[in-house]
Amino acid sequence: MCGRKKRNPFGHGDPHDPPSLREFEVELGIKSREGEGAWKSDLPSVQNLLDHLQRYSGSEGTKDEYLRIIHRFYKFSEKDLGELVEAEKEEVESLVQEFGDEIARDGGSKRYVNSVMRTLRTFLEVNGHENLQLETHHVPSRYSKRTQYVPRKEEIHRMARITESLRDRAIILFLWTTGLRVSTAIGLNYGDIEEEFESDEKFVQVPVYPEMKKRVPDACKGEIPYYTFVHPLATRHLRTYLSRRETKYGPMREDYPLFHSDWRHWEEDERTKRRLRRRSVQRTVKKSAKLAGIDEWESVTPHCLRKAFKSVLRAPTKKGGRLDEGTQEFFMGHILPGTQDEYYDRSNVEFHRQEYAKLDFSDDQSSGQNEGRKEEKAGGPDKVVEKEELPEHLGRGWIFLEKIDDEQFIIRRAEATDGVKT
Repeated sequence: MCGRKKRNPFGHGDPHDPPSLREFEVELGIKSREGEGAWKSDLPSVQNLLDHLQRYSGSEGTKDEYLRIIHRFYKFSEKDLGELVEAEKEEVESLVQEFGDEIARDGGSKRYVNSVMRTLRTFLEVNGHENLQLETHHVPSRYSKRTQYVPRKEEIHRMARITESLRDRAIILFLWTTGLRVSTAIGLNYGDIEEEFESDEKFVQVPVYPEMKKRVPDACKGEIPYYTFVHPLATRHLRTYLSRRETKYGPMREDYPLFHSDWRHWEEDERTKRRLRRRSVQRTVKKSAKLAGIDEWESVTPHCLRKAFKSVLRAPTKKGGRLDEGTQEFFMGHILPGTQDEYYDRSNVEFHRQEYAKLDFSDDQSSGQNEGRKEEKAGGPDKVVEKEELPEHLGRGWIFLEKIDDEQFIIRRAEATDGVKT
């Protein structure tokens, strides 16, 4: 058994092999998603679309989304793509309209239906059908089909405290205090924060840049480079998580993902090199929200933590003022309106670090200014102790949390549990 590679439990083949093509890719003539022949199609109409998308963004996520919709549409039409692009304009308009209406009847949001119709319009335009007359849905301001619940600060603190996983606790606090999109967070490598993380810097800079898309297609939305910071509240738990990870798997390298997959199917020495997936983060956030007693836990998503970060940006700072609107938008990774973006100074890292330091992530407004000092003095609620130290700490009221190995254990201060059983 030693040295033998594990097989994929969901099918045949080895997990180290390149990912197999999906049904919609095969039927649309795609031969590969990697290498020189990546994202090329044998079907002229599909290749016309791919060439168009490459000129504008080149995003693999965009290509994936467009091809899925094209595949659904041609299945709906019961025609092959050659027949579709050669059909009369009136027939094409009717098919697209019927397809959009069916999605709406099945419960699709108005925004999604309009997005689908725009995708199909683009596909048909690059294949000769211009000026299609299509009726889209009116989308009022603040319209949202999906119910979302943005947790309050004290609820996010409770979500982090109650989870038993060091990695998951670090993820929740990292997403919240950086405001990063989940694809960006999982696209980070340790090397992206290594220099400041290993220094005495209190507010560690977290860069976002287009090259990250090579790791995760949606890691840098719109290819807009910017940076944010991670709060000491999250950094402390990130250090504990990475320390435990190094003890178990060996030293961190700059090309290792910041958050790793612990899927048991991977060989143990590979896990620290494997990148966490979006769906895993989604499950982590929902599970933590449920354990934290949030009634609307099913509506709490990683994106809700980004919205919670935005709420902190807009709220009064520790000293009672508010951040400039341009600075708020910068920390969200947004392009500033009009000519503001052209003249906004992104290069002043220390200015932005000082502005970020004003933000209040405490779970109680009145104790926000003292929170960081109290936690620093206490050394944080979690602690790694040696085997011979464990009985003494348990006798003083510390609570056993997790075993690292036969010689090291993670314990938590009793008062840090806030009545939560661990």
